[in-house]
Amino acid sequence: MAASKKLSSLFPLFSLICFVSVFFLLSLSRKASISSSSYHPQFLKFKSVANATTGSDPDASADSSCDFSDGSWIYDPNAKLDRYDSSCKEIFKGWNCILNNKSNGRDIVKWRWKPRNCHLPPFDPLKFLQSHRDTNIGFVGDSLNRNMFVSLFCTLKRVSSDVKKWRPAGADRGFTFLDYNLTIAYHRTNLLARYGRWSANGNGGKLEALGYKEGYRVDVDVPEGTWEKAPSFHDILVFNTGHWWWAPSKFDPVKSPMLFFEKGLPVISPIPPDAGLDKVLKHMIRFVEKTMRPGAIKLFRTQSPRHFEGGDWDQGGSCQRLEPLLPEQDKNYSTLASFLLQNELGLIGYIPF
Repeated sequence: MAASKKLSSLFPLFSLICFVSVFFLLSLSRKASISSSSYHPQFLKFKSVANATTGSDPDASADSSCDFSDGSWIYDPNAKLDRYDSSCKEIFKGWNCILNNKSNGRDIVKWRWKPRNCHLPPFDPLKFLQSHRDTNIGFVGDSLNRNMFVSLFCTLKRVSSDVKKWRPAGADRGFTFLDYNLTIAYHRTNLLARYGRWSANGNGGKLEALGYKEGYRVDVDVPEGTWEKAPSFHDILVFNTGHWWWAPSKFDPVKSPMLFFEKGLPVISPIPPDAGLDKVLKHMIRFVEKTMRPGAIKLFRTQSPRHFEGGDWDQGGSCQRLEPLLPEQDKNYSTLASFLLQNELGLIGYIPF
């Protein structure tokens, strides 16, 4: 029971707020002009949104592009709590902050993201359904993207109840909003790349010669089967990976290290997780570019700070914060953000949250 309460962290409801920003960008992307030349974007930037929203932002110039990631969290005590509530059955019970009586559960949704130089209106689920008719949207990643998928589903279901449970190939969850032929799905993958248990071969080998007896084989150039068909099906893809790369409870650097393979052969000399992640990202970007649908929109979102401080949920950790982290604090809690800023992400957009 105690573990269940600890699992009710800030994480899921912040996902509710975060997805508003991402999907507003997706709505705009159909009108925005984005060059497809060979550049390496760190942020998705769009033309001024004055004509795409109801009303204009006096702080935004009419001819400037907008960086939606440049902004801050604003607390609005009068915010309406009508996006969805704890009764949405798709919310995983352990992550249902309000249902589990988290002390500030209802306050979390009163925070909203305000870009510095442009206007971000409230998410309109009906308008989103109308503008994304005949569209397939896939979330590919770990629990961070699962929460975003759940947030979108629960919000849209409030205005369109004619929903059919349906999963495209490899997806863990999926639904189609029949009145709009809009399908959203979640493809679970922790590392993006295929991985599994590895044990030393009795006949020996390069890794065995270095003293390795067991670990996890990670094929840096092979996508996990749960999402390998996703690029050819979805019109919009939202990727993420992060926390699992530094999860000692799973990938213990001594007892069960990550052992990276490329083209079916072990990478010698063995490399650390951050170098392995670099390889995986480059290979997965190439794979997506090669197999995606023409005109597909693809986003890569980085990780959020860890759920708990002072240890994991079952190791004395707790989640006591009542407000979003400040930018200078976030840098200390996100292990992946600084890494991604320093590495090439090809044509997959990077939106930091």
